[in-house]
Amino acid sequence: MLFDNIYKNRSVFVTGHTGFKGGWLVAWLEKLGSKVCGYALDVPTTPNHFSLLDISVQDVRCDVSNFSALKSSIQQFAPEIVFHLAAQSLVPVSFRQPLETFAVNILGTAHVLEACRQTPSVRAVVIITSDKCYENKERRNGHQETDPLGGDDPYSASKACAEIVTASYRKSFSNRQLLIASCRSGNTLGGGDWAADRLIPDLVRSVVEDKIAELRMPQAIRPWQHVLNPLAGYLLLGQRLLEGQADFAEAWNFGPNKKDHWTVDKLARHVQKNWKTIRYEAIPNVDPRETPLLSLNAQKARRKLGWNPVWNLNEGIDRTISWYRHFYEQGKLQTFEQIAEFEKRLKQTF
Repeated sequence: MLFDNIYKNRSVFVTGHTGFKGGWLVAWLEKLGSKVCGYALDVPTTPNHFSLLDISVQDVRCDVSNFSALKSSIQQFAPEIVFHLAAQSLVPVSFRQPLETFAVNILGTAHVLEACRQTPSVRAVVIITSDKCYENKERRNGHQETDPLGGDDPYSASKACAEIVTASYRKSFSNRQLLIASCRSGNTLGGGDWAADRLIPDLVRSVVEDKIAELRMPQAIRPWQHVLNPLAGYLLLGQRLLEGQADFAEAWNFGPNKKDHWTVDKLARHVQKNWKTIRYEAIPNVDPRETPLLSLNAQKARRKLGWNPVWNLNEGIDRTISWYRHFYEQGKLQTFEQIAEFEKRLKQTF
């Protein structure tokens, strides 16, 4: 049984369910038999993965910046576990809208934690931040959970602050009745992402809109992984918290194996092999504030949680492009089919 069947018939509250990661998470939770309430802004893109899924999730459209509405929603639903994914998640947007980024990513996280603290039913909280929360020293062996937090751009700084807020709540209010953990991952790919200024969606749009995609930093190295890999880590961590294992109420990295830290150009070339009509060109780096190297060390999750990436990057890219091609060429979603395929491999891993 996956996750010891702990999510079956359990009430789960997910913020940011209309986003890319959130859509995949609520789809998986529904497949696991959970009763899910999602809380998020209106769908951020057209098309939108969550809207296409057509699943029976209680769907609340509101902002995490609205504390009274958030608290009311959590208390009325009375979940046992909360996954917080709602965020302003794009680095380029953070340069244009720094105040909004700080407000949503920092104060929004505090709102979630405080609402959970005031809701007796909540036993576990999993806060999702980013691999960009670290003071990036461009270490090729990857940042570990004990490394200093920081950020030279508004997005990264907001995620570092969200981690600090989470740690303060964990140290001040966490106990056997309420366990709080945070997860750091990033550069996820998978079907159903249509955000602007992201590599895979931009490459897909080159086909759909018949234009040439722009690679802004072709030699930048990132820890790429399929979205189901870190989501498996979040769910496994949530399981441990629901079981009352206080030792797991910590910060955790969920990142790929070192061989899957690829350059942007290498990833684009591999994607193009799967979809020949994709077109792209490298352009001069228009924003030198983005770091050329970002690497994540997930040995702690491998050692203590028993988590490992199920799909390597080649497999993740293959599934991602297959998802988009099925959607655009056949009008079909492969979401639940791919989750089932992933689960089959996952059972062999755990």
